[in-house]
Amino acid sequence: MTQIKPQDDLAQIRSIMERSTRFLSLSALASVLAGLYALIGAAAAYRYIYFSSKVLYGRITDDLLGPDTLPLVLMAAAVFILAAGTGLWLCSRKAHRAGQRLWTKSARRVLVNFSLPMLVGGIFILVLYWRGYYGLIAASTLIFYGMALISAGNFTFSDIRTLGLWQAALGLLAAVFPGKGLLFWALGFGVLHVVYGVVIYWKYERNTKDA
Repeated sequence: MTQIKPQDDLAQIRSIMERSTRFLSLSALASVLAGLYALIGAAAAYRYIYFSSKVLYGRITDDLLGPDTLPLVLMAAAVFILAAGTGLWLCSRKAHRAGQRLWTKSARRVLVNFSLPMLVGGIFILVLYWRGYYGLIAASTLIFYGMALISAGNFTFSDIRTLGLWQAALGLLAAVFPGKGLLFWALGFGVLHVVYGVVIYWKYERNTKDA
């Protein structure tokens, strides 16, 4: 007869408690793909801004929503929709494979704590646009996104708080060097997401069936 060790019981209890209070269905692959989408979008935007025969950087700063700059808005929207859609699908698949529900109390906590800083950041960025401070928009997206991750990190993998700190740090650097906003945006939303996805996979998913 196999004897159950007390430490095994404690580990199981700890695992059950963690699953009940933290959202653990975040997918490493979703983060990697979101990073790749962002890098492709940043490369396309860079090429369009600096190598297009139609668009000049000065015209972009003067008319962000004009006919020449509308493709940039569509690129950003495409990156967001692809990243959000892929993330939702992969997280749902991961939860299903683990025999869990995706929309749990912990998931709602993550969503609320993530959405509030993002909402405030979105309003602030609209104010920047209205006042003409275009050079600070990229920095602001990174800073508020980082704060949203730090806030949501209390209810999911703690590593996401580290990602948030790096995003906020890059945002501050982007504010210091406003002409390099696209570069810092690519590093934050692109490279850091890929690195985070690899770390999450290595730490939590590589030895599980739903990796």
